[in-house]
Amino acid sequence: MKRVLPIGNLLWDWSLKTSVMGILNLTPDSFSDGGKFQSVEAAVAQVRLMISEGADMIDIGAQSTRPMATKISAEKELERLIPVLEAVLTMPEMEGKLVSVDTFYSKVASEAVGKGAHIVNDVSAGQLDPDMYKVVAGLKVPYVAMHMRGDPSTMQNEENLQYDDVCKQVASELYSKVRDAELSGIPAWRIIIDPGIGFSKKAEHNLDILLGLPAIRRHIAMKSLAASHAPILIGPSRKRFLGEICNRPSADGRDPATIASITAGVLGGANIVRVHNVRDNLDAVKLCDSMLTRRKSLA
Repeated sequence: MKRVLPIGNLLWDWSLKTSVMGILNLTPDSFSDGGKFQSVEAAVAQVRLMISEGADMIDIGAQSTRPMATKISAEKELERLIPVLEAVLTMPEMEGKLVSVDTFYSKVASEAVGKGAHIVNDVSAGQLDPDMYKVVAGLKVPYVAMHMRGDPSTMQNEENLQYDDVCKQVASELYSKVRDAELSGIPAWRIIIDPGIGFSKKAEHNLDILLGLPAIRRHIAMKSLAASHAPILIGPSRKRFLGEICNRPSADGRDPATIASITAGVLGGANIVRVHNVRDNLDAVKLCDSMLTRRKSLA
């Protein structure tokens, strides 16, 4: 069965294969590549590299959401974002590719989509801007709702790390955000869910989520069948928990662990993977997709 999301005048069949989302951080302080792509030229070169390596979409973020990050204004975020977004959207290599804007500000989402961005990726699932749902409903674009408790400056506080059953609670808390989004005019079939690996989670919680994507779907299905069929996006790439487990203090030394976590996630039902290293993770995704196709053929 095909599962599609309308994007502009097209229908994106996200069930055809696992999609790879390349990360472009325009911030000076992101945990992995802060400061590397602040000029338009450097950003465009990185996008060109990720597209050449097989990225299906590019996620552009101009605000750091690492733990304890200092929040900047929507105006400052737009100042960083818009010149790069405009340049990326005019690249011939972007033909047939999607651009996502990573923001929790409705003003940034509105201006970015007005310039041509296709998807809004909100790490707060509407918690940090009361106008986000209403604005996205009017924009009529796919919306990524991610699980996070608090905000980047408080998400790793002890009170936000308390879970009895992380998959069940993440599913319940995500569903409540999806329901609120629906009540504000965003239909369930435009929503992509992200369990928020690395956000308000300890290492063991992140492992439970990677192993428990089918359980998250099942728990959501108990509340809404439509919401349970949403695409799942995961973003474990180079996260701190991988460094803790593998003793890799430097973020760019965590690519092998990222590949392992992406493999587990795709085999567990992830539909979109958000990564820094497109080339190596795409190989893992292709193998996983082939394994899943083979499993279906033998069923």
